[in-house]
Amino acid sequence: MIKYEIEGGDLPVVICYPEAGQALCTESGAMSWMSPNMQMDTNTGGGVKKAFGRLFSGESIFLNEYTALGGPGMIAFASSFPGSIIPYEVTEGNAIIVQKSGFLAMEKGLDLSLYFQKRIGKGLFGGEGFIMQKISGSGLVFIEIDGHCKEYDLLPGESILADTGYLAAMSESCTMDIQMVKGAKNMFFGGEGFFNTKITGPGKVYLQSMPILHTAQSLAPYLRTGGGE
Repeated sequence: MIKYEIEGGDLPVVICYPEAGQALCTESGAMSWMSPNMQMDTNTGGGVKKAFGRLFSGESIFLNEYTALGGPGMIAFASSFPGSIIPYEVTEGNAIIVQKSGFLAMEKGLDLSLYFQKRIGKGLFGGEGFIMQKISGSGLVFIEIDGHCKEYDLLPGESILADTGYLAAMSESCTMDIQMVKGAKNMFFGGEGFFNTKITGPGKVYLQSMPILHTAQSLAPYLRTGGGE
């Protein structure tokens, strides 16, 4: 496994120290700094089908692969938004599902693919997006979290409700469904929306305290859209 350290508090960066021959993959533009012996190779990350799948999900069509040559290397990946970076060790049969903007970097050999909700309604109304990302295989992946990350280990059949946008990632063993807020007054005047996301175990759930979309909506009234003094 590649050695790493996460620094920066609420403005995090993960600094990785691959040995000679070890490689990490990330979407284009995610690298922050690196040692001179890190060689970059841009590729489709598994063929044309997967490349266009990422394009369909709004992500970059290409992946960048960074390999340490001739000895140990160093490479850093910074979060694009204040929050957290969490490491997750993926094993066979223990994939992780993340929001489409959550993937930061991973060890070479892991597979990054699209994850479709089983029912379209879950994506349309759940706020997590109809299309998410699935990282499978065996290795280490780093995930971006908007704001503080709260982790729960759900037992089989145990559930948690989250407001739309607050689900950052979950084990593949978890299931996700949509639950309508009860009561017309609650829906129309409660300010929490019409739907909540229900995640059921067994597995890990990662919730985020400051979804970027919610933050943007909160700031919108204070931002000028043009004109003015």
